[in-house]
Amino acid sequence: MNVSIAEAKAKLSELVSRAEAGEEIVLTRHGKVAARIVPPAVVEPLPRIGALKGKIWIADDFDELGPGWDQYVK
Repeated sequence: MNVSIAEAKAKLSELVSRAEAGEEIVLTRHGKVAARIVPPAVVEPLPRIGALKGKIWIADDFDELGPGWDQYVK
């Protein structure tokens, strides 16, 4: 749904309700897209630090450069 910013000022509560119901509202200024009101996304929780502890293995020399790299490191 496209709505001018002037119209959106008068109908903000209705527009937010429509966005909450899943509709995307496009706000326009002088006929050009200025902003969008979008439905809230279902946010997945971020992985916790340490969640893979004991499940992955990293070599002891993981961050060491192999032979022949000395000439490139200054």
